[in-house]
Amino acid sequence: MIEIQNLTYSYEPAEDKVGGLILNGINLVVGKGEFVAVLGRNGSGKSTLAKHINAILLPVGGYVMVNNMDTRDEEKVWDIRQSAAMVFQNPDNQIVATVVEEDVAFAAENLGVPSAEIRERVDYALQAVGMSKFRKSAPHLLSGGQKQRIAIAGVIAMKPDIIVFDEPTAMLDPVGRKEVMKTIGILNKEYGITIVMITHNMDEAVCADRIVVIDGGRIIVDDYPRNVFSNVDKMRQLGLDVPQATQIAFNLKKAGIDIRSDILDEKECVEELMKICR
Repeated sequence: MIEIQNLTYSYEPAEDKVGGLILNGINLVVGKGEFVAVLGRNGSGKSTLAKHINAILLPVGGYVMVNNMDTRDEEKVWDIRQSAAMVFQNPDNQIVATVVEEDVAFAAENLGVPSAEIRERVDYALQAVGMSKFRKSAPHLLSGGQKQRIAIAGVIAMKPDIIVFDEPTAMLDPVGRKEVMKTIGILNKEYGITIVMITHNMDEAVCADRIVVIDGGRIIVDDYPRNVFSNVDKMRQLGLDVPQATQIAFNLKKAGIDIRSDILDEKECVEELMKICR
């Protein structure tokens, strides 16, 4: 679905070209139906990478292919943005209508989709995010998590193959984050949509099939969540945290307690502690 080869990018030309690069030789392949989380400290280049997948930004060097379409091909930009949609941090920036179902229909209308099909797409999208009963509601009366799910529904109505999420839960409370992550999981596992998610939340990254860590414009790690987070020292060197359950296990192991180092969530942590306490 996504093939990135030797991608380089700089926001401003610099005399020292290498020193001015935000992305410096990125190579990444994302398969159909995968859920990939992209991590990195502030300024690492992860959001810049996300914008290349949607052709918001274009490579200085290398190339990005989305569904076998080159993002540098101006004639393909419209098709690329239909195939790979984006959801940003603030849902208020993506909500444009005063009624939920009208907002969800907005992008499909702009694509010139026939009215009868728009109705089907709106129904499909609202059902996918669990917001059908709010179709007649005013978006400004909804919670942050509900607004973000409406923003996601508007993207789903375009029927994309890929959705790129740029820190979709950053502005939400814990309840809203849980709602949105559940929705993303459903879109990936039940609807088969390929997901690329930029996040700072390590507990959310655990849900991904793969984790890609970017630092200094380069991919430093590309591996399964269990392998990535079990290396706590390396994550700390990269300026990143690990899930809380992983940190607890790491601290217990340092204290001399025989416990697995690859624990990812609360359930696994409790199970291991119960074994120790028996």
